[in-house]
Amino acid sequence: MDTAYPDGETAAVRAAFRAECATLDTLLATLTESDLARPTPCPPWVVRDLIAHVRTGAGRLADMIDGVAPPRAEVDAAGYFGPAKFTPQVDADRVESARRAARDPAAPAGSAEAVAVAAAFAAAWRATDAAVRTQPADRVVRTRHGDPMTVHEFLVTRVVEVGVHGLDLAVALRRDPWLTPAAARVIADLFTGGRPVPDGLGWDRPTLVRKITGRAPLTPAEQRIITAHPWPHLSLTARR
Repeated sequence: MDTAYPDGETAAVRAAFRAECATLDTLLATLTESDLARPTPCPPWVVRDLIAHVRTGAGRLADMIDGVAPPRAEVDAAGYFGPAKFTPQVDADRVESARRAARDPAAPAGSAEAVAVAAAFAAAWRATDAAVRTQPADRVVRTRHGDPMTVHEFLVTRVVEVGVHGLDLAVALRRDPWLTPAAARVIADLFTGGRPVPDGLGWDRPTLVRKITGRAPLTPAEQRIITAHPWPHLSLTARR
């Protein structure tokens, strides 16, 4: 696969990751103990579970960079979200992994838990950001699923994870959505292959992300327009 990335393209993805994570940092700093127990649109997770999932995903690239580089990349960001990642067994493992991470016996209880949750997320994403700065965009890493991917392509998936699950957290916490323009651009371009929104939809990028990922329903008219103007990666609609 072609792994030549213009400097500006990679810089934009890195900036989107930082912007979205920093915005989530600000939100997490306001959480209370009761907030952590709220249900989310990703059952059976409550807020503390969903944050643990996002924290793990945001920090994963730092450990991957420490590993041995595969000889070549074979999967891009769209391919990473293929059907094999969302089989019942894989999804069950993902759910349980996040719940275990959220209920670490060493984690503090009470109001201190919310502080620790925010600090753990900040440490995770900043470790990834620091690691990415030391690597060329076409450095190949291996995901936990075994996919050989470039740092650039895997970082795109991290923007998707943090941005889309931020929409879920906004619903759970009854806050206004905070999807940043930089992250919305990266996610929307992944779904559409960089193509423009068809006439008649009138969606901005955040609306496109919510609609295509199932976080907002499609009207019959919208479904007809999308069917007539298919985008490359409309299958990337899983909740997790």
